[in-house]
Amino acid sequence: MINQELHKQPQLLDRNEHRQLRLRTGLNTLGAARQMNAAFLTVAEFGDACKEFPILFLRAGEVDGKAQVAPVAVLGMKPAENLFIESLNDGAQRWRARYVPALLRSYPFTMARTSGDSWAVAIDRSWEGFSETEGERLFDDQGEPTPYLLQVREFVERVETEVERTRQAGERLMALGLLQDKRFDATLPDGSPMVVDGFLAVDEEKLAQLGDAEVLELHRQGLAGVIFAHQVSLSNMRALLERRLALQNVPAGA
Repeated sequence: MINQELHKQPQLLDRNEHRQLRLRTGLNTLGAARQMNAAFLTVAEFGDACKEFPILFLRAGEVDGKAQVAPVAVLGMKPAENLFIESLNDGAQRWRARYVPALLRSYPFTMARTSGDSWAVAIDRSWEGFSETEGERLFDDQGEPTPYLLQVREFVERVETEVERTRQAGERLMALGLLQDKRFDATLPDGSPMVVDGFLAVDEEKLAQLGDAEVLELHRQGLAGVIFAHQVSLSNMRALLERRLALQNVPAGA
């Protein structure tokens, strides 16, 4: 899954063009996400992510007439703000949470659709960690994937499988009418308002109105756990605001 905010120069990995390419694995990749205020999540990640971040849903167009949504971990409260990346005195970046979304863990690798249902490993060629002289080789002299690349490919393929499962889960939640437009309102210590909107969240009233058959379906498909994790995560919105104020050295106050 290519994310335009993260993968700024995506390229399909090619055994001929990239035969000599290496990756300096010791470099910290967090800098690539320092201006991302949200990161895509698969539903498989909700259980871990709900303890750290608010999980919200964004509209993502339609496929075959069905409304699509993308669940995200909210990392900041305004554009280009990532409150979970801390810049250290030596210029390094540190992640300030126990869980890192899979999209960020797999960087600078991802999967890209080539045609129809065909996929291939892609890289963000703009990542400074690529080199032709040092680091882990991606291909051997015969152009075959190295053990390192095979391990990477296994991980990004697994993530892409979860992306599809997440798409189907979102379709079902939308079809049931459970995801509704919401907004988060807060008052800053100086009295000025802060509004975060443009997202979807599970509507408690709609959820309570589901019939027994639909509730059973949610449990059998694992969506009940997804909904519960999402609901738990919403308490992190206040914590996110407090994190923002703490970084600005402003008391949380009112």
